[in-house]
Amino acid sequence: MSKRVILVDDSKTILATAQMALEEMVNKGIIQFATYLNPAELRDALLSGSEDYDLLISDINMAQMSGLDLSAELKGHEKFKNRPILILTTESSPEMKARGKAIGVTGWMVKPFSDDKLVKAINMVLGL
Repeated sequence: MSKRVILVDDSKTILATAQMALEEMVNKGIIQFATYLNPAELRDALLSGSEDYDLLISDINMAQMSGLDLSAELKGHEKFKNRPILILTTESSPEMKARGKAIGVTGWMVKPFSDDKLVKAINMVLGL
């Protein structure tokens, strides 16, 4: 059964780049891939039960809400507390990474990212 991977980022370019990078995994039925531009919209869909994920990949700096705030909110819910979250961001300060770790994010990738690095991270986190 394929795993559901969601990427939330307010950059259409990042979403398109990731979609191309993961095209082979999607075509082979390894993953289902969905994208969101608005983290608040994704949060609402997840909390209402109309959306779900096996792996969430989130940017940090977004207009509607930060990816770390989204992660903290999801980790506070029983349904999502043990689900992996990867942060994909330009932020690389030790303070920001420490905040992510305290929230419980699984990993941290710094933009720009390579296709291979994204695929490898997904495979590793989901045990594929």
